[in-house]
Amino acid sequence: MVVFGWLIVLSLLLLCFWKSQRPKGFPPGPWRLPLLGNLFYFSKRFPMKELDQLAKKYGPVFSLYLGRTPVVMTHGFPAAKEVLMIKGIEFAGRPSFLIMDSLTRKKGLLTVTYGEVWKEQRRFSGMLLRNFGVGKKSMEEKILEEATCLVQAFTEKMNMPFDPFEFLDIAVANIMCTILFGKHFDYDDSFLKTLLHLNHQNSRIVAGPWALLYNEVPLVRSLPLPHQELITYTYKIQAAQQKEIDEHKATLIPGAPRDFIDAYLEEIQKPERKGSSFEEDQLLILLSNLFVAGTETMASTLQWALLYLMAFPEIQEKCWEEIDTVLGNKAILKYGDREKLPYTNAVIHEIQRISNVGPLGLPHATTSEVQLFGYKIPKDTMVSVNIQSAHLDESQWKFPNEFNPSNFLNEEGEFVKPEAFLAFSAGPRVCLGENLARMELFLFFTSILRNFQLSWPDKSQAPDFTPHFGVTQSSSGFKVLLKYRQPSV
Repeated sequence: MVVFGWLIVLSLLLLCFWKSQRPKGFPPGPWRLPLLGNLFYFSKRFPMKELDQLAKKYGPVFSLYLGRTPVVMTHGFPAAKEVLMIKGIEFAGRPSFLIMDSLTRKKGLLTVTYGEVWKEQRRFSGMLLRNFGVGKKSMEEKILEEATCLVQAFTEKMNMPFDPFEFLDIAVANIMCTILFGKHFDYDDSFLKTLLHLNHQNSRIVAGPWALLYNEVPLVRSLPLPHQELITYTYKIQAAQQKEIDEHKATLIPGAPRDFIDAYLEEIQKPERKGSSFEEDQLLILLSNLFVAGTETMASTLQWALLYLMAFPEIQEKCWEEIDTVLGNKAILKYGDREKLPYTNAVIHEIQRISNVGPLGLPHATTSEVQLFGYKIPKDTMVSVNIQSAHLDESQWKFPNEFNPSNFLNEEGEFVKPEAFLAFSAGPRVCLGENLARMELFLFFTSILRNFQLSWPDKSQAPDFTPHFGVTQSSSGFKVLLKYRQPSV
C-alpha cells in the first residue's frame, strides 16, 4: 500500500510537470504552480520590476500563466511595435476575461474582441465624440471653462497645503459628463464623487490577484472575497448610468440630440438598426467604458504632473517663463499655442512617459496564428504589451531612466515625439479619446501653471515617486502648496 501511495504521488507530480510544459514553439517563461500558474507575480507590490527581471532572463518575448491561461508578455519597444503596429490586426483581439465578460455582457468597446461589432461601435462612438466637439473649438472652450472652475477651486485653497487629486478628478470627469450626459457637476457634488470613487476602486481590484483568481478557480467565485466588491461597485455604476438613460428617453427631442446618450438612442430607433448591435444594453456599457477611460488616466496623469512640477522647481519655472514670454497678458490660452511652447509640450510628454499611467495597457489577443520574434503564437492567445518597458527602453531614449524633457527636444530645442512614445497605445486599438486627452492635458496643465507656483509643502521628506500598480498606475497621495502668479506686463 505504501509503495502504491508513493506511485500515485509520483504520477501526480509527473502530471503537473507535464502540464506545466509550454507548447512547442511557444515563448519561454518561468515554472508555474498547478492551478494558480504565475499569479503570484501580480500579487507582489512591484510587479513591473518582476517583469523586468523575467525579460532579462527570457528575452523581449516570454510567457506567464494566469492560472491555466497562457499570456505572452512583450518587453521593450521593438516587441511592442511588432504587436501594436507592424502586426496590429493579428494582435487586435481581446482575450476572454470571465469576470469582465459577465459584468459587461461582452458589450461596449474596451473588452470586446476585434470584429464587425467592435468596428461598428467604435466608428459610431468616434463620430459622436467628434460631433459633440472633440477636436473642435467648441470642446476647447468647454475645457477652458472647466479649467477656470479648477483654478477657482484651487484659489480657495491658497496658502494652505491640500490634496489636489479630488479637484483634478472632478474637473476631468466633468468634461466626460458634458459629452456623455450633457451635465456639469459642482466640485462638491456627492453623486459625482461617489461615481468616481466606485470607478477608482474597480480599477484597483480588476488589476489585482483576486479578479484573476475568480477567472481560474470556480470555487472562489461565491466566496466573500474582494472580487465581490468589483461586482457590487459595477452594478451600482451601471444603475446610475441606466437612470441617466431613462431620463434621456423621457425627455428626448427627435432631431435635436443634446449629448452622446441622445444621439445613440436616436440611432437605436432607426429601422435599419433593428436586429443590429445598436441596443440600449450596448449603450449602457459604452457609457461605462467611455467614462472610466476618459477620467482614470487623465486625472492620474495630472496628479503626476503636479508632483513632478513640485519636485523639479527649475523645470516648473522654465515652463512658466516660456508660457509667460509667448502669451504674456493674452486672455485666452489656445490648444494651438502648444506649437509655440516646445519646452512646455516636451515636459507634458515627459510626464506621460516617466509616470507610465497605463503600464500594461489593456490585454490583447491574437486574431489568428502569428509569428512573434520567431515564436509561434496560437489564435486567441492573450498578449500583454509592456508599455512601461518601451518608455524606458535604453535604445530609444536619450535619458530613459530620469525625468528629462530633453527626451522630446532636438538640438535646436524643437519638440519631437519619438516613435517609442506609446502613452495612448498604437495601431487598431489606439485610444479612441487620444485627441480629447491631448487637448485636456495641455489646457489644464498650462492653466494651472499660468496661475500658480507649486511648492512641495513638507520639507522634512522628499516627494515619493513610488507608483501604485493597477490598470491605471497612480502616485501616492500628496499635498501641494500654491502661490498665485502675476504675469509680466
